[in-house]
Amino acid sequence: MVRKRVVVSGLVQGVFFRDSCRRLAGEQGVAGWVRNRPDGTVEAVFEGPAERVDRMAGWARHGPAGAVVERVTVHDEPPEGLSRFQIR
Repeated sequence: MVRKRVVVSGLVQGVFFRDSCRRLAGEQGVAGWVRNRPDGTVEAVFEGPAERVDRMAGWARHGPAGAVVERVTVHDEPPEGLSRFQIR
């Protein structure tokens, strides 16, 4: 079990980034959350098996159709034992 915090910069709000992220996390069986930040970035936390969390972090590097990702930062964090994925 691993946890990663991801912050995505670029044209990432208003392009269904959060909903696409939520749907994909559900398909992957990854827990966590995603939210828009006031500075125009999107922040997400992914928690689950390493391979699946890495897949979600990789997806964030391009996001859904319509997104223009300019930069992604990823930080490892200690898992908290989250059980579901939500949009905040």
